Amino acid sequence: MANDVEHATWDFTIRITRTALLLAPRDYLNAIAARLSEAQIQDAVRRRDSAAIFDWLMASISLQGISDAIALRFDARHGGVCYAEIESALHTPPICPRLRCYWRFEACRYRKGEGTCAEPGLQPFCPLPKHPLRKGSLNVAAYSLFLFIRDICDGDFVGWMDARLEAADPGLGITGRVGAMGAALLDPLRHVDGVGPKLWNMMLADLLLAADPQRERWVTVGANMIAIDTLIHNFLHRTGILRRLGAEHAYGAGCYASHGCAAIVSGLAERIDAREFNSANPATFPRFVQHALWGFCAAWGWNICNGNTIDDRRRCANGNCPAFSACDRVPLKPQRV
Repeated sequence: MANDVEHATWDFTIRITRTALLLAPRDYLNAIAARLSEAQIQDAVRRRDSAAIFDWLMASISLQGISDAIALRFDARHGGVCYAEIESALHTPPICPRLRCYWRFEACRYRKGEGTCAEPGLQPFCPLPKHPLRKGSLNVAAYSLFLFIRDICDGDFVGWMDARLEAADPGLGITGRVGAMGAALLDPLRHVDGVGPKLWNMMLADLLLAADPQRERWVTVGANMIAIDTLIHNFLHRTGILRRLGAEHAYGAGCYASHGCAAIVSGLAERIDAREFNSANPATFPRFVQHALWGFCAAWGWNICNGNTIDDRRRCANGNCPAFSACDRVPLKPQRV
């Protein structure tokens, strides 16, 4: 009986998400490759050019916490920060001991607005605050990532990723292969100050999927990198998928728990063949499924399932939604009686 219920629940999940998958861009992989090509990242990977990859990563990191347009205007006006600038700033051994190596940089705690840091007496001589970034946490992230590449990767970010994936790879077809290789990359990178796991998943997914399609481990891991935001969490709640799977939880860390949103997206991806939507897709493609659900909800996408179109105090009344008749329409914020 339990198996019958689980089977019926996944049938419902497949049915309720199918419209989003059908509406997803068929050129998803090509679009990623085009963006990387424009930024010359495929060439950077081929040359093992860590400086170029750092600059590309920082362009994405600088978009945190604000609209892309505002962040890009700020950087255009004030300039961002590049690998060469930090390399030059640290060419002479810095006075601050926290800048001497990656392992000592932890807890720099620089705050631009307050003008504070962990070594206030040394701040006048510190190069870190001198880069005119939008907020201090970006200065910290830039130096932490630079030191990670210089000290942990020995200056070769591509080589470090290759070595980590190879060492963690138990072999093709082995259960847990993708998880082991993904953790081998993400676990160390999560300690880069100022860059969270969600952002690493987003950035690395694009890099691994399209920077070099001949690197099988890169493509396999990138295809399985999932970033859960409020749009996807709320979609899974409103449709009733979380409730039917016994996985109701608040948005946050629970989304990455064993029965959270990320696990549901992965489970859905295992039950559909993404090649139906583009023959170039991997058969199991959680990243594509996540992107399809996001696009179904996002204002920049199809703008269907989100707080702009739904009064979350009551059941969704958006009869124009193509999934409306099958959806459980669970209120996100039910009114208290």
